[in-house]
Parts: sequence; structure tokens; C-alpha cells
Amino acid sequence: MRKYLEGGDLRTIGGVKFLLPLIRDQKDFDILFRYMYSKDRPIVMRAADAVEKITIGHPEYLAGHKGDLLALLQSAEDKELKWHLSLLVSRLPLNDLELEIVLAKLKEWAGNPAESRIVRVNALQALCEIKDQDPGLEKDFRTLIGKLQKEEIASINARIRNLKIG
Repeated sequence: MRKYLEGGDLRTIGGVKFLLPLIRDQKDFDILFRYMYSKDRPIVMRAADAVEKITIGHPEYLAGHKGDLLALLQSAEDKELKWHLSLLVSRLPLNDLELEIVLAKLKEWAGNPAESRIVRVNALQALCEIKDQDPGLEKDFRTLIGKLQKEEIASINARIRNLKIG
């Protein structure tokens, strides 16, 4: 599995597309997930990319990793991990305390001009998906949208236009 994740250039996804078909069950996924703790930044990025892609169709694979994802959400420093974590945590079933923690971090990332634009856009996407599961979050979400629109950043405004806000 590691050979598909290796490679020095952060601008490429390496062999992730070849790795995806090899992840056939929870056991394979759990092995892949461990690479998100690698000391090698490109491996972490590619593992997170693969985990994100796989869990689009199999969000249940994340269930046993909820604690890990919530911890990574709090400790992540690299933008490549943050942008994947944003989307991953939106796929988790969360209790009230966990939801509060996730919302705080996603709002922080989405609203922070010092974060990369893709981190901000993915945090915004995740907030929208979570909001769709809990209509009580609508007002805070719309407030954040208004703040972000005032920044006049093309990539963020494009995502806002594409979100199901209604």
C-alpha cells in the first residue's frame, strides 16, 4: 500500500487512483487510515485523499476512526490534511459535544484569511453539509457566508454559489 502513497511532490496525488480499487473492506481501509499518521507529509496527504474518496461511497468505514479524526482535526497543521479532514468529519455521526467541536474548528478554518483557499472552501462545504443535517445551524451558516462574500475571493464566492443554500 505504501508504494502507492509515496512520492515527494505535494502537487501530485501519486498512485492513489491505483490504490483505491485495492481497498475492498474495513480491514484494508483501517490499514490505509494508519498512513494518515505518517511523518512523511506527501504520504499523509495521499492517504487522506484516498480515505476521503473511499468514504464518499463508504462513510461507515469512518465509524471506528471518529476519535482519531476529531483529534487530527484539532492538531492538523498542514493544509493538505486540513482540507481532507474538513470533508471527512462532515461524514461522521456526531453527538452534541462533538458537533460543537467540529463546528468551531470548521468555522475557524473557513473564516480565517490566513488559511489556504482550498482549506477554507472545503471547511465551508463541510459546514453546509452539516447544516443540511441540522437546520438549527442555518442562521450561523448564513452569517458566515455573508462575512466570506465580503472578502470578494473568487474561489470562495464560486463555492458559495454552488452550495445548496435555500
